[in-house]
Amino acid sequence: MLTIRNMSLRNWTFAFATLTPAALLGVGAIYGGLWVLAAFVFLTAVTRLLDGLTRGAAPDSTRSTGDGLAILLAAVHLGLLPLMVWALAGNALGSFEKVGLFLAAGLWFGQVSNANAHELIHRSSRHLHRLGMWVYITLLFGHHTSAHVLVHHRYVATMADPNTSRAGESLYRYIIRAWTGSFLAGFQAEATRLQKINRPAWRNPYVVYVGGAALYLIAAFVIGGWSALVAYVALAAHAQLQLLMSDYVQHYGLMRRRNANGKREPVGAQHSWNSPHWFSSALMLNATRHSDHHAHPGRHYPELTIPNDAPMLPRPLPVMASIALIPPLWRRIMDPRVDQWRNA
Repeated sequence: MLTIRNMSLRNWTFAFATLTPAALLGVGAIYGGLWVLAAFVFLTAVTRLLDGLTRGAAPDSTRSTGDGLAILLAAVHLGLLPLMVWALAGNALGSFEKVGLFLAAGLWFGQVSNANAHELIHRSSRHLHRLGMWVYITLLFGHHTSAHVLVHHRYVATMADPNTSRAGESLYRYIIRAWTGSFLAGFQAEATRLQKINRPAWRNPYVVYVGGAALYLIAAFVIGGWSALVAYVALAAHAQLQLLMSDYVQHYGLMRRRNANGKREPVGAQHSWNSPHWFSSALMLNATRHSDHHAHPGRHYPELTIPNDAPMLPRPLPVMASIALIPPLWRRIMDPRVDQWRNA
């Protein structure tokens, strides 16, 4: 467990970057006004500004496991999500306040909470793994727990991985293919795993993923009617979009070559795009150090580094994800870089 006494400056940076916007969102959901604006500005302009102050700097890693902050962020998520739905479905906030709260909350759930859940599902502890799983379930994205670990990490940078974006593929086409493809591939991977160990089909965790999502949808409707249900689904979709945009950016066009024996080369630093920008990296729990994560999936986020030979994004990951919304601009920036790595 991470304690106050042994938290380094680097640990405090993670805590400040992730918990500050959560606090602003919580206050904004109740009081509205400038608190909502502060949450949105923190997650966008402030993050970009702080990244720019130390452009290209990659903070040193630490040896802390990060479990304490990961558990705290999951607890905050489970309390913040219903509060956001209540605020968006209620009458206490004005229309502009609701739009701002929706945008800011979706960014936090998709960039911070998703990164934290991703961290937890890689933990060897069953309790931490399940905690991350339930965070994903509340975002109606429970299947990512299986698809990410069993499919993405095994087949990354190949055509067999739905979450690897192809060179020239637009973000919009990718979103549809990746969501449906990972759902089906994850289910098949779990079914195959159960068959190998002689377990009945009903033990497939997809029963929990889909059943849990249905329970949360029913709860939203019971608590706030159709307005709460629509707010919940829209917020979950917004958060899922952030996750898919990150995957699209971090794997765009980087494919593993076939060796002389016909097998794919091992996953290496050259198969993920990375970002060294310090504050957005802290905000996303070092998810921007993606090459090291794929090389060492069990390595905890404070220990991740950026290999010297890893592909680098020209701008911070959240900025590149925004650029991906404009496919011609995205291709003009990224396609030449993909060609450079393909020919390297």
